[in-house]
Amino acid sequence: MHIPANGHFTSGSSDRTSRPYPGAGTEAYVDRLFAHRLLVVEDTSEVARLVADNLREIVKEVIVCGDGRAALKILERERVDLVVLDVMLPELDGLEVCRALRAAGNVVPILMLSARSTELDRIVGIEFGADDYMVKPFGMLELLARVKALFRRCDLRTAQSVAAQNDRLMVADLSIDRVSREVSRDGKGIPLTEKEFDLIWVFASNPGRVYARNQLLDLVWGCGTGVYEGTVTSHINRLRARIEPDPANPSIIQTVWGVGYRLHAPLHT
Repeated sequence: MHIPANGHFTSGSSDRTSRPYPGAGTEAYVDRLFAHRLLVVEDTSEVARLVADNLREIVKEVIVCGDGRAALKILERERVDLVVLDVMLPELDGLEVCRALRAAGNVVPILMLSARSTELDRIVGIEFGADDYMVKPFGMLELLARVKALFRRCDLRTAQSVAAQNDRLMVADLSIDRVSREVSRDGKGIPLTEKEFDLIWVFASNPGRVYARNQLLDLVWGCGTGVYEGTVTSHINRLRARIEPDPANPSIIQTVWGVGYRLHAPLHT
């Protein structure tokens, strides 16, 4: 199903399904995604309804409004986790809405929609503060994928924000230094590769949190790198071999079967 630039859409086989969106990963990941609230700002009612209906498959609530000024009022009084914002709007266009939000210090992720497809238009949208830019027509599966990617980036920023509060973390008897990128036990250094260190720092920054393999791919390797989830497994195994007292029975990085991995050891700063 696609949304053409003229605002009309054609139906065939619907992209909506009752099952978790492909690539969602695990129940824990889907549950966390479903807790979000989104705002769709689109003045073409059919397009707004179609976008909102599809987004409701993966998030808790979708608010819809048809003009820019109304969107700013909603964002002033309500918690919104992401905005899907059309460029061409009455009263106040999407670019001005985006600029007003950023000028006010609002860092809510913004996915901008537009029929304008030139490189300059995309650059302008990003420079006004949009986090992503989609050109009409687009498919619903791509829209859902981009929304999910934006939320994963938010997870990364949150993890980095927490981690940035401390240059050194203590996990069980491990000392992890973010500045020197060194891990040691009882004063003796433990050599780690770049990715192994990135993995232990992600876990140590959010002890107890369960990470699916696809989340770790995004956080450590980055989106669109072409790396497979099996790479995460092999790196986890090598990391365990280096830091676990008994790698065959890991007590620091634990497997949560059917979900992913978590750091179980107590954290000391």
